[in-house]
Amino acid sequence: MTARFMCLLLLMAFSLPASAANLAAPPHPPITAAAARAIHVDGVLDEASWAAAAPVTEFYQQTPNQGEASTMKSDFRVLYDNAAIYVGARLYDAHPESIQANLGRFDSSLPADRITVYIDPYHDKRSGYLFVVNAAGLRLDGLMYNDGAQDLTWDGVWEGRSHKDSLGWSAELRIPFSQLRFQSAAEPVWGINFKRVILRRGEESLVTYTPRGEAGFVSRFPDLVGLKGVESSWSVELAPYTTARSEFIRHAPGDPFNDGSRTKAQYGLDLRSAVGPRLTLNATVNPDFGQVEVDPAIVNLSDVEATFEEKRPYFVEGANIFRFGREGANSYWDFNWPEPRFFYSRRIGRTPQGAIPGNVDYSDVPLATSILGAAKLTGKITPTTNFGTLQSITGRETADLSTNGNLWESQVEPLTYYQVTRALKEFANSRAGLGVITTAVARKFDDAVLENQLNKSSLFGGLDGWWFLDKKQVWALTGWGGASDIRGTAPRITAVQRSSRHYFQRPDAENVEVDPFATSLTGWGGRLWLNKQSGAVMSNTGVGFLSPNFEANDLGIQSRSDVLNGHQMLGYQWNQQGKIKRSANVWGAGSASYNVDGDRTGTAATLGGNVTYNNNWNNWWNAGVNPRAIDPRLTRGGPTVESRRGAYLNAGFNTDSYKKTFLSPWVNLNWDEAGTAVASGGFYIEWKPKSNLFLSAGPWAENNHQDAQYVTTIPDIFATSTYGRRYVFAELDQKTVGVDFRLNWTFTPDLSLQTYVQPFFSSGRYNQFKALATPGTYDFDPYAYGDDPNFDVASLRGNAVLRWEYRPGSALFLVWTQTRDDFDSQGEFDLNRQAHALMETEADNIFMVKLSYYLGL
Repeated sequence: MTARFMCLLLLMAFSLPASAANLAAPPHPPITAAAARAIHVDGVLDEASWAAAAPVTEFYQQTPNQGEASTMKSDFRVLYDNAAIYVGARLYDAHPESIQANLGRFDSSLPADRITVYIDPYHDKRSGYLFVVNAAGLRLDGLMYNDGAQDLTWDGVWEGRSHKDSLGWSAELRIPFSQLRFQSAAEPVWGINFKRVILRRGEESLVTYTPRGEAGFVSRFPDLVGLKGVESSWSVELAPYTTARSEFIRHAPGDPFNDGSRTKAQYGLDLRSAVGPRLTLNATVNPDFGQVEVDPAIVNLSDVEATFEEKRPYFVEGANIFRFGREGANSYWDFNWPEPRFFYSRRIGRTPQGAIPGNVDYSDVPLATSILGAAKLTGKITPTTNFGTLQSITGRETADLSTNGNLWESQVEPLTYYQVTRALKEFANSRAGLGVITTAVARKFDDAVLENQLNKSSLFGGLDGWWFLDKKQVWALTGWGGASDIRGTAPRITAVQRSSRHYFQRPDAENVEVDPFATSLTGWGGRLWLNKQSGAVMSNTGVGFLSPNFEANDLGIQSRSDVLNGHQMLGYQWNQQGKIKRSANVWGAGSASYNVDGDRTGTAATLGGNVTYNNNWNNWWNAGVNPRAIDPRLTRGGPTVESRRGAYLNAGFNTDSYKKTFLSPWVNLNWDEAGTAVASGGFYIEWKPKSNLFLSAGPWAENNHQDAQYVTTIPDIFATSTYGRRYVFAELDQKTVGVDFRLNWTFTPDLSLQTYVQPFFSSGRYNQFKALATPGTYDFDPYAYGDDPNFDVASLRGNAVLRWEYRPGSALFLVWTQTRDDFDSQGEFDLNRQAHALMETEADNIFMVKLSYYLGL
């Protein structure tokens, strides 16, 4: 039935026209900017220059009633002088008392009546900037790329104010040319667009928008003309800062390195400067990122490294420029494809990686590797070529150690150089593109022990691109290909071959084996997608390969290699608005994965869909089945195991995000024929009781029963059928609960308090120990295992950040972070017992003050 359904949709995909069910906004004539004189940015459009500017008043709804005129009048105007571009907006409202003027900290996105100004100063119809001001004066900014995708991590220095009155509300924006990159010309042409949100109506209106079921946003912008004599700025922006940090942390009696408290201060400098008309240089010396949120607690029992979100401002800002492999198309689908992330910025400044010798009584290891300096150059080297490069050096780090009262040191991180460079060239009015990326890590070792623990060098180079197969850009062929190379000592390269990404030591592997004399490892990989961009019929096809030797984990992150994977997704979407629904879709997919030995390591048949309703609610679901396959990873480097037939179901819904209360519950179910059953569920809730107060909570729980959880591998000469080793498993019963709490209180657009708290509890009990009986099967023999791997983990993590932007670009941070962790081996989930023990545990408290001052030269 599934095969017939997908064949029918495939036939429809190539036979039906790609016309959308909704009309696009009519083309808008060029918008003209006028010269400005003496504009004071206060949100009140009372300067004479505004009256002389040409108004933009034609707005069309994207939601809820797509294509219809906006229900309220809006009037936008554009001015400029030799230093900045100005946008003024008069937003008429017959009931100004109903305007939703919600306040949050700078750069936070929250529901409110608001406007957005989109600018494409390169006029490349693919990229640009966005600037948001809401009715309370909250500001938000970001970048646009790939003809519609947004990156809200970019922070510019600009002004925006709003004002409420009897007519509704108004807003003024001043965006300095120093914050934009563009090609100087006598009369340049930019792209521009405006958006207005009327919260209580759930209405979003724009000059031009992307119709449901279609692609492309920046490419639809009207032209902005009238800019005369505008020159790119060559200004230099400096932000020196100082920090003071006090730590009050747990310590062992007699620890010579930690008496429970320590204080330190340091200084640093951030620099941003234009390099020519199109490039921006961002540099930092001795950066400190203490104001960012703590990472959540997890219990990871898999052989795949956990990843965490990058939150450090220097690495977050403009990160989209280094995206690789997924440009061109408006969506990408993957089914069991382990796509590597080629640049994982948290590798820079990570916790030192060197092992501590086992014969020490006390140790003091740096929490993070010092970043001596970093420089980032981003922008365009030609009007159609994006470019970005990041260079960073981290310092040597040593651990202070004590053995029998003797103090000594051991190096735990060498001097290291990191580099990533990215370029992307567009052709034929963006119908095609070709990109390149290179990454490099190089280490200078002073310690022979470290030389056997870390790669001496790691390189990756790749090409990516896209090609729209038709003039209407309905079908997009995209993909990437690349090669990796790592070098180091023979013990180090042997360790990489035996790592969870490769498992070359698998005794029944036919085409891979550990080479103990190798001092390098070179591999390659790639993936192709064919995506249908628009129309009622959805289609996405993908095929990819990672060779066994592929290794991009030094500056990137990957879960595994040795994979050949492919999928076909077909679906149908209803974009015509009805009495109940606004849009809906349903889709089906089939996928399969193999390794170089020809083992079928996974297959799946999946169905899914979602519906968006006229009341702004939506729901989603997906379900699938997994036939039996060969699992070469379950034994963690041992022989293969036959996986069991399984099935899964995931579902959830979201209420109207425009309302004061927003709720998003979800449930995930997974089970197989051996008895494994995993059930998790939770919900996310937002509550905005006042215009400047935001609360959210995300409680969740999971009940995890694994029929065969890997425990350990034990040498045993009598285990001849399993190559002289016992691969020990057990049934695992694990219960986990956690909650993410947030409370944000904003006093003014420039003064805010953000708090985050995460209690986390997890318990696991192992029983019915057993050992693999025969490779390639799911047969086990009972096994007497003496150790007790049961666990109870409890954690409480949180922080509070008071931020005051006392002048544009200059800020004061006051930060408090507290963590509590408790561990025992009972393996019995008892929330009262674990919470009580956690609160009796001594806490680590860290206080920090950071003061930065912005200088525009």
